[in-house]
Amino acid sequence: MGNLSSLMFPLLLVLLAVPLFLSARKQKRAMAEQQKLQNELAPGDKVMTTSGLYGTVADASHDTTIDIEISEGVVTRWLRAAIREKVADVEETVVEKADDDVHEVEPATAQVAEPLDTNAKK
Repeated sequence: MGNLSSLMFPLLLVLLAVPLFLSARKQKRAMAEQQKLQNELAPGDKVMTTSGLYGTVADASHDTTIDIEISEGVVTRWLRAAIREKVADVEETVVEKADDDVHEVEPATAQVAEPLDTNAKK
């Protein structure tokens, strides 16, 4: 019986440590991929920021920031870390999502309640 209890602690330790180790590796790999994406951005790339803003890279020559054109002639400066992903084509993505969200909805008719009589005696 003493032998079994002496093996329990190392077994429990391994069962807890292995998933933690694997998740840390997965997170580290994801961070490395994100860093690589942010470092490889070039003018003309279509991107989406972490806040959901779509735009086109206008200038990627700065180390920590990147300039994004969000509308014709409107260029804003962002931290590179704010770039979430490259996208195929901003307009196609927005149109596809808009088409998916179209549902036939019948117009609602509002009903107005009678005003409360606050002076009425109970």
